[in-house]
Amino acid sequence: MAGDTIAVAADHAGFELKEALKRDLEAEGRVVLDLGTHSGASVDYPDFGHALAQAIAAGRAQKGLLVCGTGIGISIAANRHAGVRAAVCHDATSARLTRLHNDANVLALGARLIGPETARECLRVFLATPFEGGRHAGRVAKLA
Repeated sequence: MAGDTIAVAADHAGFELKEALKRDLEAEGRVVLDLGTHSGASVDYPDFGHALAQAIAAGRAQKGLLVCGTGIGISIAANRHAGVRAAVCHDATSARLTRLHNDANVLALGARLIGPETARECLRVFLATPFEGGRHAGRVAKLA
């Protein structure tokens, strides 16, 4: 089911962190749609940001996880797609607030900027936090 599926994608800089977080998600019993990359060989991050965004737009996954060196480039690529709200987060607070206030559906992480434990905490909080709605709903609607 798409509602239970989390799409994951990374470039070469984010490959190892993506793999670690994917293992964590699977250990929790979550369904993971791995869109690559599948090695540390050099690739172009936009290709993977676009692939994940297309999976979200097509309903193949409800939420996504993107990882590149900084999280910035891959999130820019994903955000070019309607219905995708990718947010770069560096800590649990930014992960919580982007869900509460922005209804972000894609978490972007920078493997060269944060360690694996911080990344795990960001992902855990991102997935556990619902959208607050209310005064934020109108603002999020303007993003479409």
